[in-house]
Amino acid sequence: MTRASDTQGHTRGGILSKEGLPGWLDPVVRAAETVQPRQLSRFLPPENGAGRQSAVLILFGGGEDVRGEGGQGSIEGARGPELLLMERAGSLRSHAGQPSFPGGALDPEDGDPQGDGPLRAALREAEEETGLDPAGVQLFGVLPKLYIPVSGFVVTPVLGWWREPSPVGVVDPNETARVFTVPVADLTDPANRVTAVHPRGHRGPAFLVESALVWGFTAGVIDRLLHFAGWERPWDREKQVPLDWRA
Repeated sequence: MTRASDTQGHTRGGILSKEGLPGWLDPVVRAAETVQPRQLSRFLPPENGAGRQSAVLILFGGGEDVRGEGGQGSIEGARGPELLLMERAGSLRSHAGQPSFPGGALDPEDGDPQGDGPLRAALREAEEETGLDPAGVQLFGVLPKLYIPVSGFVVTPVLGWWREPSPVGVVDPNETARVFTVPVADLTDPANRVTAVHPRGHRGPAFLVESALVWGFTAGVIDRLLHFAGWERPWDREKQVPLDWRA
C-alpha cells in the first residue's frame, strides 16, 4: 500500500532536488533541462487536452560513472549505474509482457497533473508495482510530456536517483511478471542494441538486456536519454528484431 506521507514528503511544493547527486548524473540533469519535446518523440500530447494523464519513474541507481562514445569516464563497481525496470504481466489488456518503467495513471489524490501530480504518481505507482521505498528516492528532473497513441496515455517521465536502495520485487503478479535492474553499460553496449520491427511496419530502437527485449515507449525514452546524455555509442541500426503480431 502507498504511504502517502512518504510520497508527498518528497514532492510537496514542487520538490525536485539536484543537491548531492553523483557527478555521473550531470549529463542526465543537463539533458532534462534542455531537451525539447520533439527531440524525444514524434508522438506528443494532443493539443485539445485529450488523453489520460500518467507518469513513469526513470530511476537511476548504482555505480559512479559511465563511459560514452568519447571514451570519457569509467564504470566502477560490479555493475555500475543501473536503471530500474519491470516486466508487465502477460495477462494485461495493454502492453502485456512488455518491459517498462514503473508507472501508471494519475489518481485524484496525486494532485494537479500540471503540477506535482506526476511526481507523486510516479513514486506511488513505483511503490505499488515494485515495493520500493519512496523515502530512498530523490526526484531531480522531469522530461517533457509524451504520448502513447495505442493506449491514449499522456506520460510524464520523472527522473529519480535511488539514493538509498531498498528491496524490490513483484508486488502483484496480476500486474507485474518481474522487477529487475539493467546496467547502463549494457544499454550502451552496441552488441545489445537492435531495431524492433512491428508487423505493421513501425520501427524503433530496442535493447536485448537481462533476458528481455525492451522496445516501444520505454526503449524510445532510454534511447533518447543515452543520446542526449552523451552516453550513446555507435550501433548497427540495420540489426533487426521482428516483433510478435500481438505486440
